[in-house]
Amino acid sequence: MTSLTINRTKAFLDDLETIVNIDSSSDNLDGIEAVARFFESRFVALGLNVKIRKVGEKQVPCLLAIGPGSEEPYDIMFLGHMDTVFPKGEAIRRPFSKDGQRAYGPGVCDMKGGLLVVLHTLELMAEQGKLDEFSFCVLFNGDEEIGSEASSALIAKTAKKAGLVFVFEPCRPGYRFVLRRKGGGWFFVEAEGRASHAGADPEKGCNAVHEIARQVIKIHQLNDPEKGTSAHVTVISGGDKINIIPDKAWIAVDVRILKASEKKGVEEFFNTLPDSTNIDGVRLTVKGHIERSPMEPDERALAVWEIIRSNAAGIGIDAKYIATGGCSDGNITSSHGTATIDGMGTVGANSHSVDEYIEIDSINNILHIVFQTCIARP
Repeated sequence: MTSLTINRTKAFLDDLETIVNIDSSSDNLDGIEAVARFFESRFVALGLNVKIRKVGEKQVPCLLAIGPGSEEPYDIMFLGHMDTVFPKGEAIRRPFSKDGQRAYGPGVCDMKGGLLVVLHTLELMAEQGKLDEFSFCVLFNGDEEIGSEASSALIAKTAKKAGLVFVFEPCRPGYRFVLRRKGGGWFFVEAEGRASHAGADPEKGCNAVHEIARQVIKIHQLNDPEKGTSAHVTVISGGDKINIIPDKAWIAVDVRILKASEKKGVEEFFNTLPDSTNIDGVRLTVKGHIERSPMEPDERALAVWEIIRSNAAGIGIDAKYIATGGCSDGNITSSHGTATIDGMGTVGANSHSVDEYIEIDSINNILHIVFQTCIARP
């Protein structure tokens, strides 16, 4: 293990203030590109080959950087996202701030702190003369918070060229890294019946709301904590006026699965709902699928985890790994067969809220862990 004292807190926080104060919601393409340009200049200074690509119909900015002299297949792919969930003006209303223990601001945890872990790790590598000792690429996309629709193909293509992916979503408090994530998708169930006067001619109507209510109960039965499957109706709509039997109603369902083997059964469940309606004259249509497969650790990921755990123990940290119900771009890379470790960013919590924070003391610790793991990768 390389003996190295890391003290980059001030420089890291200065950079964090700069990029947190750039609004970069998923629909703010100019803001996302401004974040990409910040990293472009720093990566170019390290000798990386950098391109900012615009992908999809909306031309979402993505940054792809290749290490100096790096060739495929890459030893490591560093993956992160530049977009946040916060609207334009949020950085002015609630700019970067810090106290003695925590730093705050829109996207500070999810995941601008994580992006800077990549940058400062590579700068440490350059300072130590180790940047050309391994082959690597960096991919920062701009639409993760809305499902990476435009960038998923680029992520998958790049991951297939790498032997290992580090995803820089936040490390959980207590230094909990992420090796397993549920997969998930959205389903939309619409009922179409026939309208009639609720008082004078109710028998002439076919109540779409009644049908959807029955389907909500049926879908709830899909929940299976032992299998790790969850199905929650999160949006419901139906009817127009209080005195009209409703002819339309619909629901949106958020579904998560822990194992890839559950995907087929869940999709079959939803696709066969139209075959068993409850209200005569009401027709059901179903759209949706499991979009992201679960992120499941393979032998390589578990071997890399042991290196991470050992490097953390070397500085007195009892690191552990967890499973989480949330999806990330790690689901994409893992599903394409590349060993993936997630939660490699700064330690923090409360993502997507005004209370979002990172732990300042975690900065040097995470940099140490990532740096040493890159050196000692199997």
